[in-house]
Amino acid sequence: MSAEAADREAATSSRPCTPPQTSWFEFVLEEALLEQHLQKPSPDPPPVQLIVQFLEQASKPSVNEQNQVQPPPDNKRNRILKLLALKVAAHLKWDLDVLEKSLSVPVLNMLLNELLCISKVPPGTKHVDVDLSSLPPTTAMAILLYNRWAIRTIVQSSFPVKQAKPGPPQLNVMNHIQQEKELTENILKVLKEQAADSILVLEGALKLNKDLYVHTIRTLDLLAMEPGMVNGETESSTAGLKISAEEIQCQVCYDLGAIYFQQGSTNAAVHEKAKEKFFKTKELIAKNGSSSLHFTIDEERLAGYCEACEVLTSSSDDASQQATPYSQIHSCMKSGKYQDLVKIFLEDNLTLSLPEQFRQSVLRELFQKAQQGNDALDEVCFKVCVCNTVCDILQGRIIDIQFCQLFLKPSKEKIDFLLEVCSGSINLESASEELKRRMAAFLKNLCLGMEDLQFVFMISSHELFIKLLKDDERKLLIDQMRKRSPRINLCTKPVTSFYDIPASASVNIGQLEHQLILSVDPWRIRQILIELHGMTSERQFWTISNKLRQVMLNEMLLLDIYTHEAGAGASGERPPSDLISRVRGYLEMRVPDIPLRQVIAEECVAFLLNWCENEYLTMQVPLPLVQTNPYVKLGQLLAATCKELPGPKESRRTAKDLWEVVVQICSVSNQHKRGNDGRVSLIKHRESTLGIMYRSELLSFIKKLREPLVLTTILSLFVKLHNVREDIVNDIAAEHISIWPSSIPNLQSVDFEAVAITVKELVSYALTINANNHFWLIIQADIYFATNQYSAALHYYLQAGAVCSDFFNKMVPPDVYTDQVIKRMIKCCSLLNCHTQVAILCQFLREVDYKTAFKALQEQNSHDAMDSYYEYIWDVTILEYLTYLHHKRGETDKRQIAIKAIGQTELNASNPEEVLQLAAQRRKKKFLQAMAKLYF
Repeated sequence: MSAEAADREAATSSRPCTPPQTSWFEFVLEEALLEQHLQKPSPDPPPVQLIVQFLEQASKPSVNEQNQVQPPPDNKRNRILKLLALKVAAHLKWDLDVLEKSLSVPVLNMLLNELLCISKVPPGTKHVDVDLSSLPPTTAMAILLYNRWAIRTIVQSSFPVKQAKPGPPQLNVMNHIQQEKELTENILKVLKEQAADSILVLEGALKLNKDLYVHTIRTLDLLAMEPGMVNGETESSTAGLKISAEEIQCQVCYDLGAIYFQQGSTNAAVHEKAKEKFFKTKELIAKNGSSSLHFTIDEERLAGYCEACEVLTSSSDDASQQATPYSQIHSCMKSGKYQDLVKIFLEDNLTLSLPEQFRQSVLRELFQKAQQGNDALDEVCFKVCVCNTVCDILQGRIIDIQFCQLFLKPSKEKIDFLLEVCSGSINLESASEELKRRMAAFLKNLCLGMEDLQFVFMISSHELFIKLLKDDERKLLIDQMRKRSPRINLCTKPVTSFYDIPASASVNIGQLEHQLILSVDPWRIRQILIELHGMTSERQFWTISNKLRQVMLNEMLLLDIYTHEAGAGASGERPPSDLISRVRGYLEMRVPDIPLRQVIAEECVAFLLNWCENEYLTMQVPLPLVQTNPYVKLGQLLAATCKELPGPKESRRTAKDLWEVVVQICSVSNQHKRGNDGRVSLIKHRESTLGIMYRSELLSFIKKLREPLVLTTILSLFVKLHNVREDIVNDIAAEHISIWPSSIPNLQSVDFEAVAITVKELVSYALTINANNHFWLIIQADIYFATNQYSAALHYYLQAGAVCSDFFNKMVPPDVYTDQVIKRMIKCCSLLNCHTQVAILCQFLREVDYKTAFKALQEQNSHDAMDSYYEYIWDVTILEYLTYLHHKRGETDKRQIAIKAIGQTELNASNPEEVLQLAAQRRKKKFLQAMAKLYF
């Protein structure tokens, strides 16, 4: 029995015969409009949403004379609404993929119950007790559709669902959501109770082996209009949309496979059934294709199911399945034959059939087992990691950190295995030059990273190394090794010791340790460590000083920042709290003799600004650090200014402080020089030392920022600084520009040429962060306008309007297309000799500029389409002037076009204001879209 059958039966037995509120004629008209609607190429609203509308109307309860709520009446109105919903589903060919994506569980349950009802499935009948072969084709198909949906819904409910972010609390909306949630849970409970029956129904459908038919709009019409036809054409074998037996079997097998797969996690026998069904699905797809009139199989999801079920070939032969690398690896992991596992990975380095993610997942599982106390797996982990690393090298990927960790203490055995893997992973006779180059670079870098020269010789004397590197490359490598340590002796013959410990007592271990503590140069540290390890192997020299260790941690912090910002951070994922804590810890660090590297401090401040740690930068950064580190001071001022935006006037003190700092950076230092003729000339130095940093350093720092508010703030500061110069003709507009001071005491000290260059570079960089920020696009347009590049300026003015109005399908916000922007667009068009465009844009102003419009229309040398633009004019005064102008010139054809434009009823001055506004908005939209196509 279906989930709503009992409710429907109870409701129909007590429905009062209340008259419909809408006339029968209106329903017939609504039905005709629906059919016309469905014939459109892209109906609006989408057809699926019509189902929701029709069923919601049909399921509204009624109220009797005693004000008691009654079930929805079974009258003509509701029956037609349900029929219309069924017609929409028929138009969509009953595609469950489409219906499930757009309809909630309660709505789809109601729809399929109506399909069962109209297909003459008796209410209260258990589907499992019905012989499908004895039913009419459309009735059998309705039962199949319902039970397929039932198990698909059960499977879908087992997947995790990402919760939508709650909006502002609205009581009626919350009540509706809660009611729908409870109704969905009740339906799911019933479906799960009936799951076994649904599975039996579908298993029985696989034995039918005959074509079925599903209702179409035509068969639904026949059922509604002539009840006598129910046992005639609508139940014959030719009525409706034909669904072949192969199509039915393919979809049913896929759906059964999904439900068996869900149940198979605790039952191996059911898991085998899932394998069988998915295998059958693959066979049918290979035979008939993945798409049909009635369904579409998601082949990527099917491939995932198959991989999980180890059904990876089209053959059902167990031996052939056992031959696949996946099944072999699974068997090795299960039986503990790890050496065979390594062999499979090594062989796959040539065939490259295993995906990178699968290789990494196997390695992770091995690491987990090793960490649980199985020490014998350490060697296996290393060997699998080496195979993966060499595979990554050959495919151009970076070396995984796990390999670096496992190779920190190399041994002869590890080097031997690594060289074995390298040799077995590349066929030198057939390999491309690119593969050879990658392998050679890997081996060369491996040599440069080795401290023990005996291991270096093992690699450099190997046959693969000699074949891959030319003589001059090997000589160059030897020279690099010699420069790195003058005491390294790389000869062509193998030697037992590469260290010649001096007999002089003046160079001893203690002196070298002292040098190691004081040294900060990486190559010098490496050289000292080579010497120390040559003298003794009993000491761990990395513990000699916790200050050497702190420097390493600082450098690792920098790498972690780079890694996050280039990876998860680039997609908007917030950094982990421990990374933020380490960044703060670095800025607060006070360890004697360990200087703060400027580049790390710069990256830390940029990192905190990008992730809106404004409170910390404003209130918690140590004062001595602010006073001594320019990047920290700049970051604090930026954070404080952003935190107070928009803020009252008294909160703009921090904005003024930031302004003064930037003005100083952009100021030039003047020097006077007396020439040979005795005259004194003024020399300006562009890179001033007056500020806390150079302008180039400030620009480099800003280009590390990604947070929109921070970028907008610093960009508006530079725009304001650009605008304060006395000889400026065209101001540039920017958001929050009013927070900055409007004057500078000493204008001559500012290098405004450098400021203009900086504004251009900053807006170009900002648009690489977000190309759809309309305020930044307006700034870019203003820059092009100020530099007389009018076509480019129009491009960006139009782009700014397009991105904030869905390509002008909505009204452009007035704070984007201000009067100043419109006037600049008018000037651009005028200087490009597009005079008709000028006249049309004059209408966009709050007060129509008739003077400019009439003057533009008088121009006869226009480079635009002229009269073809008349359809975009809604101001009758301008159209009347055009009529007069063309009459005066004797241009009859153009005059007729203008008269036709005036004669449109929606431009009649007697119309309501809303009609006139709508007419203007429609013409604005079409004109701006036409302009965009012209200038984009």
